[in-house]
Amino acid sequence: MTPSEITLGVIADTHVPDRSRAVPPAVFEIFRQAEVQAILHAGDFTSQVVFEQLSAIAPVHAVRGNRDIWVMRHLPRKRIVTFGGVSIGLVHGHGSLWDYLNDKWRYYTRGIGVSVFEQRALDAFAGENVQVVIFGHVHVPINRRVDGRLLFNPGTTSTPLYPGEPHTIGLLHLRNGEARGEIVELRG
Repeated sequence: MTPSEITLGVIADTHVPDRSRAVPPAVFEIFRQAEVQAILHAGDFTSQVVFEQLSAIAPVHAVRGNRDIWVMRHLPRKRIVTFGGVSIGLVHGHGSLWDYLNDKWRYYTRGIGVSVFEQRALDAFAGENVQVVIFGHVHVPINRRVDGRLLFNPGTTSTPLYPGEPHTIGLLHLRNGEARGEIVELRG
C-alpha cells in the first residue's frame, strides 16, 4: 500500500449466530494485514458482537440488512461515505418489505437472478453522485463496473448462495480518486 492509497475492508452477510457460529478468524487477519482504515459492512450482522469485533480493527460504517430488524435496527437502510475523494454508497439490497416478500415468492416459484439485486442496489443511489455502490444480500461476490460506477458485493462469510462456492470478503483500494475492488477468498 502506498501512502496515498486508502484500503477499506468490505464485508456483508456475516449472519452470526443465525447461520454461522462466528466470523472466520481469517477475516480479522486479512483486514489487519491490509491495514484497512475503515470497514464497510453491507448488512445482516444479526449480532452486535460482530460490529464490536470489527470495530476493534477499524471504524465500522454499516447499514441494516433484512435480518438486522431486532438487534441492529438502529442502523440506516442506506448511507453514503467518502474516503480519499471517492463517494461510496452502501446498502444491503433487499429493498422494501414488499420487495423482499415478492422476491421470495419469485425465487420459490420460478427462480430469480442476481441481476435483480444488482439493479436494486444501483437504483438505491439513482441521482446520487457515488462512484462505488456496495451491497450485500445475495451472498455472491460481484466486482464490476456498470455505467462508470463500481458495483461491489463482497459475498458472504457465512453461507454462499451456491454450494461449494468460497466464503469471501472484499478490499476496496482507493487511489487518486479512483476505486478498485478486490474479492478475497477465505481459506481454512
